[in-house]
Amino acid sequence: MNPPVTAVTGNRPHIGFGHVWHTRLRPRRHRFIVPTFFLLLPMRTLRAQPQAAGVLALNRPGALAFRDADHGDGRSPQAGGALAWLEELLRGEGITDAQGEIWLHCYPRILGYSFKPVSFWYCHRRDGSLRAIVAEVNNTFGERHAYLLDTPRYGEELRARKVFHVSPFCPVEGGYRFEFKRSGTQGLESTRVRIDFDDAQGPLVLTGVAGRLQPLDASSRRRALWHYPFLTWGVIARIHWHALLLWIKRAPLHSKPTPPARPVTRSSSPST
Repeated sequence: MNPPVTAVTGNRPHIGFGHVWHTRLRPRRHRFIVPTFFLLLPMRTLRAQPQAAGVLALNRPGALAFRDADHGDGRSPQAGGALAWLEELLRGEGITDAQGEIWLHCYPRILGYSFKPVSFWYCHRRDGSLRAIVAEVNNTFGERHAYLLDTPRYGEELRARKVFHVSPFCPVEGGYRFEFKRSGTQGLESTRVRIDFDDAQGPLVLTGVAGRLQPLDASSRRRALWHYPFLTWGVIARIHWHALLLWIKRAPLHSKPTPPARPVTRSSSPST
């Protein structure tokens, strides 16, 4: 059942503390689990009430910050920012009933630096029901692609064809299997996202992120910066470190193809 989400007013930023997991199944098993934290931001609330950002540095320098230009097509706040990009994407795909809150699950900027392998936009109707999820994927070549999951349900697996290069150790073929779970009032107690990749031979990589949520305030910000001061640097460092380990384990390499012509891939096909 979809956790109900209140109207745009009254929502506040949250922070999640949890872990990320990654398991490669072939040709040799490779697995890691690391602690992490992430943000869950009510984007329409922040547009209407920027002061709701509280201790989060919104489009300005800060130890823990969010910048619109890190998402979407990189447009500035003056041009509507990342939310305007997301709303244009939805309209372009014929989705006109996601008029409720839009929550963005993403990594912040820490001390000015951020790399966001994937961010998730939860798009709700006015009655709080979930209308769509957009998975916004970045690679280390500075490229970005969005997977639009239409009419999702929490706990239901959705599939999308893979069209975007992420890792040289994974071919651009097959597809992703997504599953999203939220708990608590307004879905603000915990969150869990699973993204598994299947190539032509079957399941190859199993990944995900999960965490417990709490309001972002001075105390939770202090906890995040104290325990994970180099989180965003660590993301990019781990990508390269585990790439080296996969190379040592003789995982096959795949050349980088041309990015897809369309910036959005859409799927509404549940697992069967």
